[in-house]
Amino acid sequence: MNFADLHASAVRELRAWRAPDAAQAALARRYLDHLAAHPDAVAKSGPPVHLTASCLVIDPAGEHVLLTLHAKARRWFQFGGHLEAPDATLAAAAEREAREESGLEAPSALTMLPGPVHLDAHDLPGGFGRCRTHLDVRYAAVAARSATPVVSAESVDVAWWPADELPSGSEELAALVAAARRVLAG
Repeated sequence: MNFADLHASAVRELRAWRAPDAAQAALARRYLDHLAAHPDAVAKSGPPVHLTASCLVIDPAGEHVLLTLHAKARRWFQFGGHLEAPDATLAAAAEREAREESGLEAPSALTMLPGPVHLDAHDLPGGFGRCRTHLDVRYAAVAARSATPVVSAESVDVAWWPADELPSGSEELAALVAAARRVLAG
């Protein structure tokens, strides 16, 4: 897979996505407009505003989430990052990031839920180089609380948190957690 194929796959997935509300639908249109204007918008080396993929890991009951204390930002986040040429789809990129950053490598340790669960566009501070804005496509995956995470080189810590008691400074994750819970509940 190359970035042109990943771009086409991202367009197909975002067009097919059934947004849960008007705000998310507007954000999907923004992403699609950006992809139409920038064929390299799926690559980190593309424009300073580009797509990323992330994955919230949630336990089967929807009561706890596995988060990473990001080394650069010094804040708790879901797992995620830039798309890479070998990624066949946005979902594959999100799953790769979740496995790399959580250490949950065994195929049975992480089960992806279908489709994106949430979109989020966020600006980045100067410490992130030429990256200015991430147009994040967010997925969710289920893992047992008994799964033992491993801290990656990109993290300071990885830990389970009660879904209703997110760490201080992570309040923006509440919408993502709620979206993942809705998909998990079916």
